[in-house]
Amino acid sequence: MFDKYFQPISFTVLVLTVLYTFHSQMPVFRANEKHRTDEFSTQRALTQLKQITKKPHFVGTKAHTEVREYLVEALRKMGLSVQIQKQEAVHPKWSNGTYTQNILARIKGTGNGNALLLLAHYDATPHASYGAADDGSGIVTLLESLRAFIASGKKPVNDIIILFSDAEELGLLGARAFVLHHPWHKDVKLVLNLEARGSGGPGYMLLETNQGNHRFIQAFHKANTPYPVSNSLMYSIYKMLPNDTDLTVFREEGDIDGFNFAFIDDFFDYHTAQDNFERLDRNTLKHQGSYIMALLQYFSQADLTRLKSQTDDVFFNFPVFGMIYYPFSVVLPLILFLSILFLGLLLWSIRKKRISIRKSLQGFIPLVAGTLAAVIIGVAGWKIILIIFPQYLDILHGFPYNGNRYIAFFISITLAVLFYIYGKFHRKINPADLLVAPVSIWMVINLFFALKLKGGGFFVLPLISLMISWIFLLFSKRNKAYGKGLFLWLTLPNIILFAPLLQMFPVGLGLKMIRVSLLLLSLLFFSLLPVINYYNSYKSFIRLWGLIGIIAFVSAAYQSGFSPDKRKPNSIIYYQDNDRNEAFFASYNHDNDAFTKQFLGENPDNGNLSLAFVSKFHTPVRKYKKTKNRNLLPDIIRKTVDDSTATNRKIWHYFIKPARKTHMLYIEARNAFSCDEIIINGETLFRENLKHFDKNQKIIAYYLTAEADSLHIDLKLPREQQARFTLYDIAFDLLENPSFNVKPRKSDMMPMPFVINDATIVKTNFE
Repeated sequence: MFDKYFQPISFTVLVLTVLYTFHSQMPVFRANEKHRTDEFSTQRALTQLKQITKKPHFVGTKAHTEVREYLVEALRKMGLSVQIQKQEAVHPKWSNGTYTQNILARIKGTGNGNALLLLAHYDATPHASYGAADDGSGIVTLLESLRAFIASGKKPVNDIIILFSDAEELGLLGARAFVLHHPWHKDVKLVLNLEARGSGGPGYMLLETNQGNHRFIQAFHKANTPYPVSNSLMYSIYKMLPNDTDLTVFREEGDIDGFNFAFIDDFFDYHTAQDNFERLDRNTLKHQGSYIMALLQYFSQADLTRLKSQTDDVFFNFPVFGMIYYPFSVVLPLILFLSILFLGLLLWSIRKKRISIRKSLQGFIPLVAGTLAAVIIGVAGWKIILIIFPQYLDILHGFPYNGNRYIAFFISITLAVLFYIYGKFHRKINPADLLVAPVSIWMVINLFFALKLKGGGFFVLPLISLMISWIFLLFSKRNKAYGKGLFLWLTLPNIILFAPLLQMFPVGLGLKMIRVSLLLLSLLFFSLLPVINYYNSYKSFIRLWGLIGIIAFVSAAYQSGFSPDKRKPNSIIYYQDNDRNEAFFASYNHDNDAFTKQFLGENPDNGNLSLAFVSKFHTPVRKYKKTKNRNLLPDIIRKTVDDSTATNRKIWHYFIKPARKTHMLYIEARNAFSCDEIIINGETLFRENLKHFDKNQKIIAYYLTAEADSLHIDLKLPREQQARFTLYDIAFDLLENPSFNVKPRKSDMMPMPFVINDATIVKTNFE
């Protein structure tokens, strides 16, 4: 019976495995679930979250102060002594600065003072985000975990430091203030940092280490987190990229390693007005809590001085087994062994005429064709979609609200094409001959990882499953039912490991990365050939996947518009150039909608005003229109000079005081120059021998607060050096400014993130 119905049975098993894989990644939240006082309660965490996400609360706003006061009181209610670290902070990498106010508390352990640090940031991004996911979810996860831990009555061996950092969104400034200026940082041996890059999905564990990961992974496994989601390929790639979380500051400035936990689904909510209490995925919040509760229990007792190591491990999560790991050092020998075994068996099989050289080479035709087709579908398909639906261009995240439907469309169409291509060959080529090509390509892939990116060492599993299937076919004289069953079970780990990655790349990096997912899909398809080869009706699968693809595309197209739940991002700024006595309204949008038309009219000019600000996605001004000058007051700028003939150096002291309520002062170089040192409000931005600045290069973006509402800049230059500057005074007040009569956005619109938006900008040159 199994042999007769192998096609429907195996297909059902594969589909159910995919569904189980995604379901097993996270716990399920139920609103009526009950918890003991010493257990993490998602509902209690949500109660806290609702209180701190009532308003957008970026640095310098009243709401930001209110959130800080609420968190201080919440910690005090747990019986903790709370302190506020007040510190000017600048970041030379980002050239940003502000006056930070970190929230700190400490639970004393029974040990020698080594500390575990729990970290999340309490500021939201300027200017419209409510910060529910980023990083209200991290804040309330730590609050609820601490409450449960204290309620358990368990005494920690290690001290537990709680740091709710300030100004993370402005350039990791609160973390720098702590690591560079607070004495407690010397006690910290491990950091658990909670972050978000969306509003849902599983929380991914990402390590930040200066050395190897072996002991960290070993400890993480011992902590027995119930829903671990991570793998070493993410770890290896993450170490190669420029990281930008608070934890990065601890690693770079203090040689303090740690774990990041971040979720990335619903990327379209990130840094927008839709990052609110209602849209945060409750399952995601519960998942974050499951991480912290397990790790807090474990690391509060563990020896934190024995975590550093020089060796790395391959690791990946697997249902039931949790985190599986093994040393990097075994990857290359294993691949070399498999390569030698494959080559030896290949030569033996050719000599014994168990496979045909000609047929085996023909097996590369569908493999190459399928791979190229998958990549072309990904590259061309997304470009065509952007032509059909140009409104997606203004979603700067690159992942529209119906993005998962497009992922389903791309995967389905690619599977239809792959079945079509292999349908032309699978009956013409014997199974053993057909598998030579996928075994070869997986061997090459694994050799690459073994030599260049050992974190991808778990890609050996599809290779092993393919080789076992191939060897079985070489030595089996008849295709018995138990052979098909073996092939099916060998392919299931491949599905479990790689199916989530198909979604992760476009969700986390934008739909343009669907090309990577489809390339991986084609490789996954090759690994399933031992099963697929026994399907007797490729045409039915072509029709099935084609139909699913069409349905997914039509569904996505139907939901391509905007609504109050899926709002259109748009932008407007007022730009006043005091030196030219000109003023403009400008927008970053590709189109001119009902909101922007009140400023730009029906026929705005197209082009760039060449504003200095570089956004996350390098978004230029696209439309603008000249308007009357509202004569917003210029800032007060005073300059004094200390000139020393003995040192052949001069120091320029600038005092800049805004003439209005301003949120940011942005200064760029108006000519190329070199200087020895720049100090911002007493904090050294950089100190080196003649750092060179190019024309139009950013000097500093300083965010003002009530405590630091002016800017002092000291520049140390050679005596003959001249420097000129441009100052942009930026206030996020356009919608409320009495100089403008602004009609509010419709309910299906919101401010565009990642750009200076809803702002009045006053430009002034000075030297």
